[in-house]
Amino acid sequence: MENNKLKAYWRQNLKILLILLSIWFIVSFGFGILLVEQLNQIKIGGFKLGFWFAQQGSIFAFVILIFVYVFLMNRLDRKFDVNES
Repeated sequence: MENNKLKAYWRQNLKILLILLSIWFIVSFGFGILLVEQLNQIKIGGFKLGFWFAQQGSIFAFVILIFVYVFLMNRLDRKFDVNES
């Protein structure tokens, strides 16, 4: 892979990582810790939303982020013709 193409690949790779890590931080730290009191004013299924995010919602978000990462990286690999073998 030529140098400019390699730099563009890693630049987009890091962009994807930073976006997904930002979402991870907002969901885990923001919703689970910082905004828990405001979210606890809302109830879903009898549970306070802040509690739900701290216990269940962040786990669901993490699993979804893993699948999104795999999808985006496979698309990026095809775009730059990067083979794993």
